Amino acid sequence: MITTATLEDVFSLEKLINSAYRGETSKQGWTTEANLLSGKRITLDELSEVIQNKSNSILKYTKNNQIIGSVLLVNKESKLYLGMLTVSPELQNSGIGKLLLKEAEVHASSMGLPKIVMTVISIRKELIEWYKRHGYEDTGVREPFPLNDTDAVIANQPLEFIVLEKKL
Repeated sequence: MITTATLEDVFSLEKLINSAYRGETSKQGWTTEANLLSGKRITLDELSEVIQNKSNSILKYTKNNQIIGSVLLVNKESKLYLGMLTVSPELQNSGIGKLLLKEAEVHASSMGLPKIVMTVISIRKELIEWYKRHGYEDTGVREPFPLNDTDAVIANQPLEFIVLEKKL
């Protein structure tokens, strides 16, 4: 079931997101950033701020009362920004990410937004290809990779974002 996350979900979401992006547990899945960055992907405080911001929605995929997937959606007035698409590492490749992407499109359409944009670390070729298979296109725009206080780059090459877009 996909519903909108609330502040009550912050602890579960923080654990899920960090386990899927960074550290040893993330290596069970194919979307890990553990070979590029160390540190937390997001803190409890950052997540609380995200949820409290009225421009943001976090959709959560719940099964058996456990959050096993989530996605951040940000209303940017003329488009919807999609970020932090997360699926529990041991459940990746089970279709949950695809369901969350489809629900993001429903969300954008319900808000009258004509497109969804996202940023992906440019050296994450498998992930970029996955998004392309789901209708996202490379805009040609590149953005610098911002580091959080908790980030430590361990990649042996510079990091930047590629901007992907899907017109609805």
